[in-house]
Amino acid sequence: MKPKLLVMREIENHTMDQLAEHFEIDYQPSCSQEQLQNLIQDTQALLTMGAAIDEELIKNAPNLKIVSNISVGYDNFDTDAMKKAGIIGTHTPYILNDSVVELTFGLMLSSARRISELDSKVKKGLWKIKADINYYGLNVHHKKLGIIGMGRIGEDLAKCAKMGFLMDVCYNNRHKKPELEEENIIWKPLEQLLQESDFIVMLTPLTEETKNLIDASKFKQMKNTAIFINMSRGATVDEKALYNALKNKEIYAAASDVFVQEPVDSNNPLLQLDNFTATPHIGSASHETRNNMAQLAAENLIAVFINGKNQNVVPELQFLVK
Repeated sequence: MKPKLLVMREIENHTMDQLAEHFEIDYQPSCSQEQLQNLIQDTQALLTMGAAIDEELIKNAPNLKIVSNISVGYDNFDTDAMKKAGIIGTHTPYILNDSVVELTFGLMLSSARRISELDSKVKKGLWKIKADINYYGLNVHHKKLGIIGMGRIGEDLAKCAKMGFLMDVCYNNRHKKPELEEENIIWKPLEQLLQESDFIVMLTPLTEETKNLIDASKFKQMKNTAIFINMSRGATVDEKALYNALKNKEIYAAASDVFVQEPVDSNNPLLQLDNFTATPHIGSASHETRNNMAQLAAENLIAVFINGKNQNVVPELQFLVK
């Protein structure tokens, strides 16, 4: 008998066919976290995009052996609880790099040239003067970019910034990367990066160390012409401090693809600011990338659960692969 797989996201037919060769599939693409509690009881494998794999869920999942995340991030995994239960978790790194870099540059350009704000003014009939100094923005070319969290996405962003916009790039990371230094992408202490950068992009994973890493004190270290972009997780930034920094003109503008609460509360004061641009967590949300991520997540399931390989298992749970 084939092991039972619960699929919680829409996937393409060819991916489903590939999984069906190895699993008995329960296809529930609109399954909620509450519904999952009941459906998970006799499931051995789970394909999801962000369902919380925590102690409460694990209590209701005595047969669960593996969770395949359609995401590079896996902060939905309680890895300590998964360790105790012997549940392997996989993710989909690298495949979404291009899409996240594209959106990051989109938000940088939108913030610097005030595209979202001015689009709204034009559509509301507020464009009354042909050449209005009040619509001026900032250039992106030749500016200084500081990247906080230098993984593969950060590396790709840095190279695009240098080659495409002739930017001077520095980064802060737990470990220096000598190969980047050879390309004149320089490691700097966080305080120095914040003080010198014209654009600051947040790309760190969410951990206990990075929670609220960018707080009021960090915004005060930035230039008043700085633009801050959060592409990591909402909780890496103190949203109240970000609001105050924008409202008080401590920084020029900001944009975020992520929020502490998602979907974001419509009453979040950040959404009332002209110098703040928001997108609904769409870093990897292109048709091509999401389909490729789902395909890789399916391949991870087969490689790990069926063939016993260590393919894209998250670091904390790799010891469970025998």
